[in-house]
Amino acid sequence: MLWHLENIDVTHLLCPLKLGDDERMSRHTRQVFKKGDPVYVPSELADRIFFIDQGRIKISVMNEEGKEITKAILGRGEVFGELALLGEEQRHDFATALEDTTACVVTLDELRSLMRERSELNLFFMRMFGARQLEMERRLESLVFRDSRSRIVEFLVSLVKNKGQRVGYEWVVRQFLTHQEIANLTATSRQTVTTTLNDLRFKKLLTFNRSRLLVRDLEKLEMEVRNG
Repeated sequence: MLWHLENIDVTHLLCPLKLGDDERMSRHTRQVFKKGDPVYVPSELADRIFFIDQGRIKISVMNEEGKEITKAILGRGEVFGELALLGEEQRHDFATALEDTTACVVTLDELRSLMRERSELNLFFMRMFGARQLEMERRLESLVFRDSRSRIVEFLVSLVKNKGQRVGYEWVVRQFLTHQEIANLTATSRQTVTTTLNDLRFKKLLTFNRSRLLVRDLEKLEMEVRNG
């Protein structure tokens, strides 16, 4: 969920570039997390909200067998730890830096104060919660009704629509995920992700490298899901 989504620009409120006065300094703290650092872990007090300025964060849980399950990978302009606003008192998941990451941190009390002052923040979080609920429902349906290949293709379509930028007739997603990260998000194997991506590249529907994904025909990519 990007800060500027739906023309609601809350960047200057949640993660200002310059913190000049005492009031803002009390409300916003920038923190740097090195690659692999935990931002929070389960049972930790849920009293802060995080806004990613640079870098990437993985949100995950551990199942009963001790296997890590990736819930989301978030990048610049996205929010995490937001369940504190809905009454979460202790964290139930892990937040880990996938690379060196800078985040702006606002305490729950301070954010509530800001929300009373600025109505656009309320709308922003309402839309964010709604979008994430819809995404979780989509992923659940995909796990139940789609095979591995279709889940991967559907994930790519969703990634393009949510984080892609249109360039002429094509779409580009910068900071493309690794094959293992896609596998973790789609409950598939790395080998299946690699095979699927190579097949889609052979069909000239997309091309990719470690830094970006370029989709040449989004409509045909969506047809791959329906025909899967």
